[in-house]
Amino acid sequence: MGDAYIVVEKILEADETLPNNWPIQGTSGYEFLTCVNRVFCQAESKDAFGRLYKQFAEVGDNYEQLFLNKKRLLAESELVGDIDNLAHLLVGVAEQMGESSSAKTLRLVLKEIMIAFPVYRSYVSKEGRSENDAHYTREALTTVKDRSPGKTADFLAALTFVEKVLLEDLESLSEEKRSSKGGALLSQRLHFIMRMQQFTGPLTAKGIEDTLFYVYNRFTSLNEVGGAPGEFALPLADFHAYNQHQQVHWPHNLNASSTHDTKRSEDVRSRLNVLSEMPEVWEKQVNAWKEMNADKKQANIPTPNDEYFLYQTLVGAYPFDEAELPEFKERIQAYVLKAGREAKENTNWTDINGAYESGYAYFIEALLTRGQGNLFLDSLQSFQSQIKQYGVYNSLSQLLLKIASPGIPDFYQGSELLDLSLVDPDNRRPVDYDERAQLLKAMQVAWGSDPAALVKDVMANWVDGRIKLFLAFRGLAARKALSNVFSEGRYLPLAVKGKHAERVIAFARLREERCAIAIIPRFFSRLVDANSQPCGAEAWVDTTVTLPVELAGRSWQNWLTNSTLLGTEQLLVGDVLAQFPVGLLSAE
Repeated sequence: MGDAYIVVEKILEADETLPNNWPIQGTSGYEFLTCVNRVFCQAESKDAFGRLYKQFAEVGDNYEQLFLNKKRLLAESELVGDIDNLAHLLVGVAEQMGESSSAKTLRLVLKEIMIAFPVYRSYVSKEGRSENDAHYTREALTTVKDRSPGKTADFLAALTFVEKVLLEDLESLSEEKRSSKGGALLSQRLHFIMRMQQFTGPLTAKGIEDTLFYVYNRFTSLNEVGGAPGEFALPLADFHAYNQHQQVHWPHNLNASSTHDTKRSEDVRSRLNVLSEMPEVWEKQVNAWKEMNADKKQANIPTPNDEYFLYQTLVGAYPFDEAELPEFKERIQAYVLKAGREAKENTNWTDINGAYESGYAYFIEALLTRGQGNLFLDSLQSFQSQIKQYGVYNSLSQLLLKIASPGIPDFYQGSELLDLSLVDPDNRRPVDYDERAQLLKAMQVAWGSDPAALVKDVMANWVDGRIKLFLAFRGLAARKALSNVFSEGRYLPLAVKGKHAERVIAFARLREERCAIAIIPRFFSRLVDANSQPCGAEAWVDTTVTLPVELAGRSWQNWLTNSTLLGTEQLLVGDVLAQFPVGLLSAE
């Protein structure tokens, strides 16, 4: 393609890396989304959420088993014809190799290997096979072997044969080799492998993203494209390690936080992540709702698992403006209809359970309609008032991470302001770009005349969403002015000390003498109460960011407040965040 910027929409598993030999600049950013989202989850709450989920939803908490079950479900339904075709292709290879495995047995073996495949797909081609591809194939085969006690002799013999087909050397196929008998067999093997690897990806996408992620509802903020709901928080050291790796290997990767395909917008996830900070409060609240709404069910619809899913959805997506409630109710009814069919537990796209779907819609109608005897709506709004502001602060921190981390910040349509959208088609609703353009223009004028007044205004009126647009406006201005620092500068994690050290993510971007520092809080509910701003010395007390010798003694400009401060060997977080919840500093 020549001098073109190219990214691929590729889902990477947690321990998977993008092939370094691909002539691209990176991916569309789901791995960044996953890392950033998990760094705002409180690690110590994992067990509490697991216990609550099992108790409330009346299900087990075995994610790994569900993972396999849902892949198996799809392998034995939507992809059964594709696996059958692969088996017949493999019969032809077997005949060439003097093997006698039947299509029926090969079909069973292929199904198990594809279910066990640990990543979306391999990329074997006529140019050969990478060591990573061989590693993932061996891992799948080992998993199948470990699950094979009691299997028939025919199955085990067929598994040994398939292992030979998949893992014996695949040389680069010249025209001369293709015309020989050995070359013809090699070509036939390669054709089979390339066909097989086209279906492990759809099996994972359909079985996990489009099924399991609507079934396993322990903490739905984690049920995201590219995510791993069986995990929980990401240690801060791992987040820094991820960013350092990206700076070295993929400095121009997209950094996404919402896309056309995310199950929940970045702002919904930011609000839900607040729940991880208050597991006891959440448990008490959700159990109260369960008791409060028991009489609103018809024929015990929805199931406890769907009910738990619904409460998380309502908390995450409830609008800031009460006037949106009628539209919100319709959006939620449409959303749970799609979610239920994707889950394939109580209804699905090919076998619609009309009674269940209408019962679920009735339950939502009862929950979100004001009337005598409906205590839920007031209770939901009261709970929202305790967490929604923390969610906005999480959104700001997430946005600055996206802007300041190695990579190219990606903005999905509508997310310039606070956007509480759910999966498509909800996140494809029309966006008022004229409104955003006018708001941005007004901000540019206000910044030019009185930056302090603008900061005070967006802080006081955070609920209208301009605070997020303001951060994007100033953060991108910093990226433009310091383009080489953000595109080429090294990534240096900074140590944080003091009372609230664990609530701060701090790092520097350095290139020659130029430098930028990002200071980004998290876990706000344990910092200030719901009606207080997380700013100044009163909030941050003695919390400090330690500066390395090469950065000490500089004068720092704050791009978000237009203030300056002098850093000796450390920066007081309360000084940096005196007027705004996050900080972006630069020095020449």
